Amino acid sequence: MEITVTYERPEDGPGSGPIQVGWFLAKDKNAVLYDPPERVIFRQQNRGHAKSAARCPGVIQLESRYFMVKCPFDLHIGFARDDKGRPVLINRAGAASPVRANKLNEMLTLVNEAEWRTPDRPTIQLSLPYCFIADEMVYITQLSPFLHYRSDPLPGTIFGGRFPVSVWPRPLMWAFEWHEPAKDIVLRRGEPLFYAQFEGMDPSRAVQVIEAARTPELDLYLEQIGGAVNYVNQTFSLFKAAEALRPKKLLVPKARD
Repeated sequence: MEITVTYERPEDGPGSGPIQVGWFLAKDKNAVLYDPPERVIFRQQNRGHAKSAARCPGVIQLESRYFMVKCPFDLHIGFARDDKGRPVLINRAGAASPVRANKLNEMLTLVNEAEWRTPDRPTIQLSLPYCFIADEMVYITQLSPFLHYRSDPLPGTIFGGRFPVSVWPRPLMWAFEWHEPAKDIVLRRGEPLFYAQFEGMDPSRAVQVIEAARTPELDLYLEQIGGAVNYVNQTFSLFKAAEALRPKKLLVPKARD
């Protein structure tokens, strides 16, 4: 028998009960494409045997602390160099691509070659509208969906990252280091794109992810910190200044119709 636990936020403040993290989209445009983040839980696995891994507390604890963001569209991308030796991306799907070429160019970027971490490994970035916010100190770690199996592994690794969403609620992106550029990148709508792990000051507390409302206070704060990465090399140095601007409460659950 499976037991579902529903958490309710306690009255004694943010230091007890589950950590609440809000998610929202930075832009409403094409919002129907972007599914809500989902907790990573493999409920369909064998739970009949007492020693099954699906019933192991350690396994359950690990899986429950990751939230999955799904790929919003199908992409089939190749890498090449033009007649002047400059790196370019190729839309392998061509006319059959579900994403129009002009829209693909808006959301998919080949990073300037001078900024690649390794000279022979191109870096691409897929812009996404997902943002997370919390009203207590919470760090997000973005990492590859290592619990999900792909029969055709991606030809490289994603760039992970870790920063405090409570101070720096910025749109995430999927950044990929192309270790084998001779092999294409194939992404499919609905498959895991990356995981998000959230950490508070007390690692024993559970995490609850809810949809957050775009309040005027949240929009103003996003405007105040937005774009700073274009002008400062080390944005972490701005966290203290951002915290001084931040209202005490930014996470307001989105009202359901």
